[in-house]
Amino acid sequence: MILGWSIKSYVDNETIPLEVNKVYSDNTQLQYAYYDLPFVCPPTGQKHGGYASGRSVSLNLGEVLRGDRIMTSDYDLFMGQDTECQYLCSRQVNRRGIKRAQELVEDGYVAEWIVDNLPGATSFVTVDKTHKYYAAGFKMGYKDYSSVTGKPRYFINNHLTLVLRWRKAPGRAGENDGKVIVGFEVYTKSIEAGHRDSTGCPQDVHGDTDGMELYIAPNNTHLASQYPHSSYLPADDDIDDGSTVTIPYSYAVYFREDDTVEWSKRWDLYFNNQEESTSIHWLAIINSLVICGLLTAVVVMILAKTVAGDGRRSAKDGGLEEGKIKLKAKKPRTGNRSPREKSNGLLDQKTDPDLDHDTSSDEEFVEDITGWKLLHGDVFRAPNYAGFLAPLIGSGTQLVFMTTGLLILSTFGILNPSFRGGFVSVGVGLFVFAGVFSGYFSGRIYKTFNGKDWRRNTLMTALLFPGLLFSTIFILNLFVWAQASSTALPFGTLVGLVALWLLIQLPLVYCGSWFGYHCSNSYEHPTKTNSIVRQLPDQPWYTRSIYSILLAGLIPFAVIFIELLFVFRSIWQDKSGYYYVFGFLSVVSLVCIVTVVEVTIVATYIQLCAENYHWWWQSVFIGSGSAVWIFVYCVWFYWTKLHIQGFISGMLFFSYSLLACAVYGLLTGTVGFLTAYAFVRRIYGAIKAD
Repeated sequence: MILGWSIKSYVDNETIPLEVNKVYSDNTQLQYAYYDLPFVCPPTGQKHGGYASGRSVSLNLGEVLRGDRIMTSDYDLFMGQDTECQYLCSRQVNRRGIKRAQELVEDGYVAEWIVDNLPGATSFVTVDKTHKYYAAGFKMGYKDYSSVTGKPRYFINNHLTLVLRWRKAPGRAGENDGKVIVGFEVYTKSIEAGHRDSTGCPQDVHGDTDGMELYIAPNNTHLASQYPHSSYLPADDDIDDGSTVTIPYSYAVYFREDDTVEWSKRWDLYFNNQEESTSIHWLAIINSLVICGLLTAVVVMILAKTVAGDGRRSAKDGGLEEGKIKLKAKKPRTGNRSPREKSNGLLDQKTDPDLDHDTSSDEEFVEDITGWKLLHGDVFRAPNYAGFLAPLIGSGTQLVFMTTGLLILSTFGILNPSFRGGFVSVGVGLFVFAGVFSGYFSGRIYKTFNGKDWRRNTLMTALLFPGLLFSTIFILNLFVWAQASSTALPFGTLVGLVALWLLIQLPLVYCGSWFGYHCSNSYEHPTKTNSIVRQLPDQPWYTRSIYSILLAGLIPFAVIFIELLFVFRSIWQDKSGYYYVFGFLSVVSLVCIVTVVEVTIVATYIQLCAENYHWWWQSVFIGSGSAVWIFVYCVWFYWTKLHIQGFISGMLFFSYSLLACAVYGLLTGTVGFLTAYAFVRRIYGAIKAD
């Protein structure tokens, strides 16, 4: 059984409702409700199976956000009853309607209908004819070129053959002659308006006939009056002069038994023949593990040989006492020399008399203290703009919780295509609920930075990132509204999102922040911070922000870029398919996070060895560095793989891509910050300090 949808069985002659949803295209980001189109049969309002056509079906939040507009239809489907031809309606379409239909056909729009929660699909067979798979939706029409003029001609698919595949229902329902639907296929055909019988059906449904062309002859009289001194008359006439063309619609229904498909596996055919891509997914995992393994070796070497070794030597030498580093002294070759004192007075080097018990009185050893240990008095100094860092880290933990929950639920099949809109709905719910964690971590980190106005920090945590997210979506929504697209969020949905944000998430953030600030101790630091700020020496080029961010971000990107290609294809290039290999995605995501952790440790250690203690913000940027490369990958994908047309669609692509990269960057940046914080506390806790 597929979670998210219960088995529905039908007996012979029982009405099966057919619902229409929307039309969409791989070449644009704008979707439209099916019944909003000016050239399709409008709902009559008559009842079919107890429901009047044209009634909107209740949608969850995820369905609304993804542009679904599901409504009941006038199509009559009765279990087990084949219908060779059924007339639906004849729609009179004016010039504007014809032009609109031509635009949708030109852009390759497909329609999505639903029967028993299955989207109507176009059926395909592999080259070797051993496997069949589905692409959700069916083409609204097609385009060819005139053999005489060479100009494009557009045809509407006005006759549909609906094939419903069924098998005996499992359990008690099957014993009562119940049947379940395991497939819904749609075959399209364009048939001219003439040669119809008395019912309105074509006289020859199965034969070769001329198609229903979307064309109205130009009004030459009107054009001649509009261009009186021109010998050339344009072919297109945008003026609605009352001319119309009648498009007749009809359909056929066939029920076919299919015992080869289990009800629980009926969605497998929609997964775009993903068995062939399994080897590529495994390649992505192997690629990720190899990179992660090499990086792990580097981290282990740092921790085992350098950090641990420095800590042991510091412990043996007495460590850091009273803000001073005790050093071993070495007998010079010519005479005795007194130890040097640092001119800044922060670090004093002096001879340790206890070493005489372990060495000869004639020979002493010296250890040059350089690198990260010199920063013990500054490494935990509160960063600049700490009031912004704490809320961002809080929002980042919110995203970590949400993403982890989504991947776990998807991997175990709880979120699946049959739960339409479930991924987005559950994601919004997890994000809102995770406001508790956001407030807690933000409040505790703010307390560690010696912040005093915790209520201000709480408001920033609850409003900063969610506010930027909502504002961006709202502004983009205005452009989509202007296009009358179903992609635009209804006003009621926007009000509902604001209510979730301000009435549920904000109080949760407040509760978490209060607990983190008042009921939890601030994070303890193993060393004290000096009152005098240490000056930074000249930094190597590879530790400067922009270079280190790009270099560090390249490694996690190399881990995930293969799997990203499949995700991009599913979201942008092939919307008729479904991405459902969340097991692979979860493994790659886990390896990516481990890689971010290791890259952050290496980069932070290099930065501290360069005597640069400004690691707070740098760790966030290092962790989020791969987001820059992902956005570059989006630009490459747009120019090389996609065929998106129109300014609005291009703007939506880049805006949503930038927004997604920002969300990913905040998530991985938070992981980087928490990793660097734990790492710095660990290495400075390994040496003795007052």
